[in-house]
Amino acid sequence: MRRFFCLFIICFSFSFIKINANAEEVSLAQEEWNPSSAGPITTWTAPLCGKGKFSVQPFFFYNIARGSFDSKGDYKILPSGDKQYQYQEVLLLKYGVTDKLEIAGQITNQENYIKQRGLSAYDAGFGDSYLLVRYCAIEEKGWLPDIDGMFQLKIPTGKYQHLDPNKLGVDLNGATSGPGAWAPGIGIDMTKKLKPFIFHFDYIYSFPQEVSIDGVNTDYANFINSDFSVEYFLIKGFSLMLEANTFWQGDRYQDGARQLSTGVRSLTICPGIGWANDKIQTELAYQRVVLGKNIAANDSIVLTCVYTF
Repeated sequence: MRRFFCLFIICFSFSFIKINANAEEVSLAQEEWNPSSAGPITTWTAPLCGKGKFSVQPFFFYNIARGSFDSKGDYKILPSGDKQYQYQEVLLLKYGVTDKLEIAGQITNQENYIKQRGLSAYDAGFGDSYLLVRYCAIEEKGWLPDIDGMFQLKIPTGKYQHLDPNKLGVDLNGATSGPGAWAPGIGIDMTKKLKPFIFHFDYIYSFPQEVSIDGVNTDYANFINSDFSVEYFLIKGFSLMLEANTFWQGDRYQDGARQLSTGVRSLTICPGIGWANDKIQTELAYQRVVLGKNIAANDSIVLTCVYTF
């Protein structure tokens, strides 16, 4: 009996060592698996570009409004004959100060078109810009994801006042979250690889500052951007992507008075397909605003690519 017990202990020990070795091999293989990708469209990805590396990522958006969501969240289709569409060219630049610290900047140019009740208008100009600083707080290890803390600053470079009444509003180029307002924000983003999937998540809370618009003191409510996406990697550099974006903002105040039912909500769904190699990464995607309040119901085609020096 004693011999049997000793034999059992020896076999159990060898099995335990083998299981641990296999787990370590799986963990090591998981860490070494690092496919190239342009990433999702709106979700920040936690891995930084790396010390001394400079990344250039242009985005091309074609947005067409099929209607709008009113203050109650009801969908209203555009009247027959009306049209509203937009071209956006966005440039995202990132530079790795260290392996754990990255700075980024984003600028936008847009062209707006509208046809309404037989009248039409066009305008082009810069939209709002963004400056970001991201710091890698935790690197992926075992079941832990990559986690970054971030600081974001929205800069009001888009036109927000002295609008031309003959242009039907298309010369308003400031962001929906608060045209004309500086908006610092803090957030977190994370990425986890589970071969053949990579999951991404971010959450950013922003605080718009009061701004005078055509002589009216305007205070936009704080707002939240949250994104979740998953990438599924195929063969020969191809991948599939699915993304969800939510936006939430309360009512704004003008000269101290609350403007009821002016809060903005949205839920956007975005599938896409990507192709990448070690030099360049590309993504073609389709965005659709499926739910919202006080926001255009847009359908968008998006093309992006990434090149790192």
